[in-house]
Amino acid sequence: MSDPIKEQNTLRLSLMGAAVFVMLALVFAVLTHSDSILFDGVYSLISFCMALLTLKVAKLVEKPDDDVFHFGYKAIEPTLNLFKSLIIIVTCVYAVVGAINRLMAGGNPALYQLASVYGLLSTVGCLWVSWVMFRRSKNYHSDLVRVDAKTWLVDGVLSAAILIGFLSAWWLSNSVWSAWAPIVDPLILILLGLSALPIPMKIMWESLQEVIHKAPKAGIVDKINQRLTQSLEGVAYQSVETRISKRGRGLYLLAHIIVAEDFNLSSVEELDEIRAKSHAMLESLYKNITVDLVFISNPEFAE
Repeated sequence: MSDPIKEQNTLRLSLMGAAVFVMLALVFAVLTHSDSILFDGVYSLISFCMALLTLKVAKLVEKPDDDVFHFGYKAIEPTLNLFKSLIIIVTCVYAVVGAINRLMAGGNPALYQLASVYGLLSTVGCLWVSWVMFRRSKNYHSDLVRVDAKTWLVDGVLSAAILIGFLSAWWLSNSVWSAWAPIVDPLILILLGLSALPIPMKIMWESLQEVIHKAPKAGIVDKINQRLTQSLEGVAYQSVETRISKRGRGLYLLAHIIVAEDFNLSSVEELDEIRAKSHAMLESLYKNITVDLVFISNPEFAE
């Protein structure tokens, strides 16, 4: 179940963490002359800007519908996640292209010992924030927190790659293969950019499906259909045609109930009682669900 207060507090943690790592990365990038650390800092800066937007959106999606947004503000959530993933993808591609050019130019020497210190601090810090956010997201449903946790996980993996790479470069610089040490920094950057791509691409695909109103995962659809069938126990009907969409934390269900020949009610209030029962049972399954039940006798109206 969603808890707006806890959600916003968790997103504030992400915001503060991003601010700390932006400053840390930019300082170390200047001190070590490392392009890969600079990229990590840019990635953290993007995370910081996105965290500001995410915190704002987290407040918006809790607002009820109004004259401007008739279905509420929940559709903003997948739109923001789509925007975040596209920004990260563009940043990664740009970094990889730049690193390839630097590699072809002979590499980039850096202060590997100091860079390794940054890699250690950044890896531990990013993975800790990701772990905290993943753990908290299990207690309440929030795509915003889930996506942010994945973003921090990617950042932690990138930082771990930086740590391993600079430890290797440090060893190379003190060996007979010291001439190869300058190519480590652009190689790390290429690895960072390519390894970071899969998660934002997956987020982009999932968010795009919600933006274009694709049906949610089969498991969600099956649970809703099963709970709806249970709520209609005692109602004389032939079949039910459902249409379900998910946008962020919000679910929308449109159900056409094709009634049987012996379906007979004496008042509209009895239909309202059926609707109230169905909505209550579905809301116990998914808190942020909107339900529209339409009773019809002609199956063609359900097409």
